Amino acid sequence: MLFIGSSRSKRSSLDGSDGTDQPSRTPRVLDSDGKDVTPLSLHQAESGETQAKPSKLFMEEVLSSSGSESSSSLFCSRFSTLSFETSLTSATETSSPLTSLPQPPTPHEVPREPDTVTEEILDEVVDICLTETDSVSLLDIPSTLVSEDSDDAETVRKTNIQYTELCKRRLCSDKFVAHAAQTFWGAPKDKEVQCDNIVMVDEGTVAKVWDIWDSFHNQHESPASVEANYLLPSTVDTIKGPEEDGERSDCHSFSSDPQRVLLSKSLLSSLVIMERSILTNIIHPKLAAYKGLPILKDPDSVPEDEQGSQEAEDRPLTPTLEPLWDFRCEITNECSVTSMVWNRKNPDLVAVSYGDLDSTKHRPTFICCWSLKNPMWPERVFQCHSCVTSLDFSANRPSQLAVGMLDGTVAVYDVRRPDSEACVASSSNCLNRPLHPVWQVIWTKAEMRLTGREREEALVSVSEDGRVIRWAFSSSGLDNIDLMNLGRLKVNMSSDVFSAVTPGFCIDFHPKNYGIYLIGTGSGLIYTCSVFNSKHCLEMYQAHTSPVNHIEWSPFSPDLFLCCSADWSIQLWKRGHFAPMLSFTSTQRVVHTAKWSPDWPTVFAAINEQQLEIWNLASDVLTPTIVHYNTPGAAMTELLFAPGTDCALVGGSDGQVTVYNIKNLNVGQKNQVDGLEDVIRSRLVVCSSTQGELQTDSHHI
Repeated sequence: MLFIGSSRSKRSSLDGSDGTDQPSRTPRVLDSDGKDVTPLSLHQAESGETQAKPSKLFMEEVLSSSGSESSSSLFCSRFSTLSFETSLTSATETSSPLTSLPQPPTPHEVPREPDTVTEEILDEVVDICLTETDSVSLLDIPSTLVSEDSDDAETVRKTNIQYTELCKRRLCSDKFVAHAAQTFWGAPKDKEVQCDNIVMVDEGTVAKVWDIWDSFHNQHESPASVEANYLLPSTVDTIKGPEEDGERSDCHSFSSDPQRVLLSKSLLSSLVIMERSILTNIIHPKLAAYKGLPILKDPDSVPEDEQGSQEAEDRPLTPTLEPLWDFRCEITNECSVTSMVWNRKNPDLVAVSYGDLDSTKHRPTFICCWSLKNPMWPERVFQCHSCVTSLDFSANRPSQLAVGMLDGTVAVYDVRRPDSEACVASSSNCLNRPLHPVWQVIWTKAEMRLTGREREEALVSVSEDGRVIRWAFSSSGLDNIDLMNLGRLKVNMSSDVFSAVTPGFCIDFHPKNYGIYLIGTGSGLIYTCSVFNSKHCLEMYQAHTSPVNHIEWSPFSPDLFLCCSADWSIQLWKRGHFAPMLSFTSTQRVVHTAKWSPDWPTVFAAINEQQLEIWNLASDVLTPTIVHYNTPGAAMTELLFAPGTDCALVGGSDGQVTVYNIKNLNVGQKNQVDGLEDVIRSRLVVCSSTQGELQTDSHHI
């Protein structure tokens, strides 16, 4: 609150006098405490400087133009400095609603006319009180943010934490129900319904023997009820009566038909279980060795010579292969093994394809699903119209088996179904199907789906016409899209030079980055490609001079991959290095396949036509650790490691799949992730130092 007071008594000279001899007072501004807060003047007059006097004529013109006596009070003798007091005085005398009201006369004051201006009026001191009006809020939006320096910051922070914990406890909990808080529930109403009376009646019937027989006989004529046919004779024979003599002959004739009993599913299932139990008891020591379990000795067996067994234990343990059993039967004789694959979910189930890659021999081709519980007969047998070249089980759908054939057909079989219904999808009706042999099919994770759910699988094939095709299920079977065409592949991204038409023989996808894959070609080149680029390759590796038969990423070191070729060599590559890290050659024969061990990082196996080789890079990189020769008259065609065990499966041209136990390999602890890279690094250092010594010796010579 401010008080503005004026004590200046300056009379306005109407006769033109300047009034310099009159005492002057300036307005003062006082606060609520009585302190003088009068603003200082911005202009300070210098010594000797006098103010200019206004012209008398100009004053007279102004006064004459005002037209009233009260107007003369608006001007002082010094026209250039109109004081704040004069303005306030004029306001009080003319337009101020506060001063225009009649004031009661004071006791010492003589009443005067309101329109007359006297010297006493001009000399009066006027006090004006200035106050602020109440604030009016038009819009008030409280803030939802609190400063960290405020007093309520800690309370707000604790409240937020409690609310977050409440939201977490609400998920997957039946203590919280989401519904409207102010839902109006209508009052329940009673509604009466009139209906007819319900009458209960007791009824009964008599079932004769022939009625029961006719009912079961009609039911068992359908294909779905064949398995219950063998139960009918025993059921009918238990019902006896004097009136059944005519029907007994029919019952005996039915019971004398053994074909229905032998074809029943229930009997077949019981026989399969019994056969597995008997064979498991027979080959129990071999199954125990396969699983790495201790072998239980038969207490009724003849004890061995203790001295001979002690001498055998004292002998140094050398790495070797021990044959356990063979998967073979009558239908697999004289049929060559073309492909093998383990089931991704059931490690006791392996699928093996049989046929002859020479289409002129017209040998039967089929697929057998073998179980470790029964090595004498396969669980499933699927006939195929063309020789099978490649197999692969799906990981997301373990019952689906992808099949690549010699005539370019790609099919998907459901191993749970019988032979006639097993093929659930085929590329026979696809117009864009490959017309050349499909050398490999593989299930891989789809890189296009980047959601929180499990990645979907995609079926990819590589064929001899150089096409890398991705397959998808459709209403007509299988439909495809080309991921890469080696005949249209640009070798250099900065030029328009295309590669020659070369067949694709093998393919493998990166174990971590599913969008990157390797292709081995018939010209010996290896391409690194991406599923997002169908015109250019990312990298090209050149070391083989003959077709690449197999290529595979390391399961422990994602940047290392192994490949084998018909030029008798096996190469170990590291991505980004365009020269082989290591090269392996033991015989002058075509290497059909080379595969990494799923349990030992430094171990891989390879086969040629006559022998199986087990390489242990931790012990030697020049010669294989184990060499096992095949029986005369049969060639080794396929190789497969057994997951979780120290065993390997070898398929031959005689239709026999032999299970070998790898003993005394001595590679240290399993699943050493850095073991392979450490071995390669150390071997490279040794090789470089050896080459330096040889060059020094040659200079001395």
